Amino acid sequence: MSPEQLIHIVNVQVIPICLFLIMLGMGLSLVTDDFRRVVAYPKAVAIGLVCQLMVLPLVAFGLANVMPLTPELAVGVMLLAVCPGGTTSNLYAHLGRGDVALSVTLTAVASIVTVFTIPFIINGALVYFMGEAGQLSLPVAKTMASLVALTVIPISLGMLIRRWRPAFAIAVEHRVKHFAVVFLILLIAFLVYQQFDVFLDAMVSAGPVALLLNLITMAIGYYSARAFALNRPQSISVTLEVGLQNSSLSMVLALGLLNNYAMSLTPAIYTGVMFITAGVLVYFTSRWLPARDARAAALQTEG
Repeated sequence: MSPEQLIHIVNVQVIPICLFLIMLGMGLSLVTDDFRRVVAYPKAVAIGLVCQLMVLPLVAFGLANVMPLTPELAVGVMLLAVCPGGTTSNLYAHLGRGDVALSVTLTAVASIVTVFTIPFIINGALVYFMGEAGQLSLPVAKTMASLVALTVIPISLGMLIRRWRPAFAIAVEHRVKHFAVVFLILLIAFLVYQQFDVFLDAMVSAGPVALLLNLITMAIGYYSARAFALNRPQSISVTLEVGLQNSSLSMVLALGLLNNYAMSLTPAIYTGVMFITAGVLVYFTSRWLPARDARAAALQTEG
């Protein structure tokens, strides 16, 4: 088997299958109450969805316009921004003492909504950044069908397993979330292996954009949540949900449907950035804040 054939198999078969399994794992953690929470806690869910589905793409579009990016990297920014939050956001919400239930709800609802928004926004981005001469587009019906197959169907299957085999679902869901992290790391390693020189050039161009996008949107998510009087755990979950994107899905769209390696580089770079910033945030919320609160409580007791 030639290297080209191996790369084609990984792009077309291995990556979508792994993404299917990741979304199945998310479904294993879901119950119907997670969707009822939209009605039970409308303010928290609305703030999270607005930040993720509207603010994030708008900030991404602004950065893609003002920063010196190639058209392919600019489209990659938009591919990342229009995808839903990743399953890793639920794991980080747990580690960072966020509201895990809210995080799961936001991920699930966004995964369904973006089935209908991704084709139109990305087609607009392709025309805007690459022009009519680019001759690239996402066929709307095919893209929606692919997104349903990669997100809605595995999530639904996972929920059915959770309903009928709850012990099994609970036992394996955390393993699947850890698999998601390992898969992302291996996927990025594969992309680097494909074209190392191109990846280094993209790091120089897209690295600052990825960092700015991550920091700006996480800050907007957190302060928006606090401005609308959400509690600390809810604010942490909104922040992580905005900052931790389903970059594996955006890379599947770039490699599988658009057949464009360069467009997958921005999501790959963003993955490394988001793991670092989310790790810092988790350390801050799980270690530093509790220690500070404990010291404050001790001082009050002494006083």
